[in-house]
Amino acid sequence: MAGRPRRSVLYMPGSNARALEKAKTIPADALIFDLEDAVAPDDKVRARERACAAAAEGGYGGREVVIRVNALETPWGAADILAACEAGPDAILIPKVIHSGDIISAAKLLQSVHAPPKVRLWAMIETPMAILNARTIAARAVYDDNRLDCLVMGTNDLIKESRARGVHDRFAVVPWLANTLVAARAYKLDIIDGVYNEFRDTEGFRDECEKSRILGMDGKTLIHPSQVGPCNEIFSPTDDEVEWSRKVIDAFGQPENEKKGVIVVDGQMVERLHFTMAQRLVVIADQIRALEESIG
Repeated sequence: MAGRPRRSVLYMPGSNARALEKAKTIPADALIFDLEDAVAPDDKVRARERACAAAAEGGYGGREVVIRVNALETPWGAADILAACEAGPDAILIPKVIHSGDIISAAKLLQSVHAPPKVRLWAMIETPMAILNARTIAARAVYDDNRLDCLVMGTNDLIKESRARGVHDRFAVVPWLANTLVAARAYKLDIIDGVYNEFRDTEGFRDECEKSRILGMDGKTLIHPSQVGPCNEIFSPTDDEVEWSRKVIDAFGQPENEKKGVIVVDGQMVERLHFTMAQRLVVIADQIRALEESIG
């Protein structure tokens, strides 16, 4: 969905019925019902049943509901995708994507069961090979049959696989984020930053969100409800940004400016590219307002 806010994307364990119910009261933009990392092997089937039942039942307002399935090569992966298709969430998050073929395989499963068109695919980028293949993975979005809408950074797994140190300045992580972000933008995809593990460290979390927004990320995946409020605040357009964007849009909408490439707004030179940026920012701001109204 063009212009859909994805500031705060909260992981919820698919095996925890209380957590899935509580999610209806949490003001996150998107919820990921997790069948993978948050679920023990003996509980995989039960988690699938609970998460898919919750997604099918609904009641989450305007929040985007996403089901993270197990990898296709696991004993649960294909069954997870088929069950998720029947439940009809907004998206299915495919973990451990390492090449474009993983997206094609998942998309073919969706096509085989005639999944509703609204069910899209998100891809976890969480291995060194995925970073190397970020461009070709993102390029699958060119073909709508692949349903690819969003990339999600799995920074914990990347740190583990690369043997890097996940220190607070993210010295090792930023190149991976930037590389994948450029690939996402080249193919008009959203991209969500990885989690911040120390959820009680509010200052550190805010700092990481600020830097993530500066880098260009659309939002951040979260592990605790307490992170939602600060995340929404930091990734939202400010009032000043919205006001300025509306001025730019209004100015280019004037008959005398319709064919101009550059105009002056409040003493500043503004190009057509700024007009496009302003349009997207206002759409996001309007969508945020509508989402907040839908979830109270």
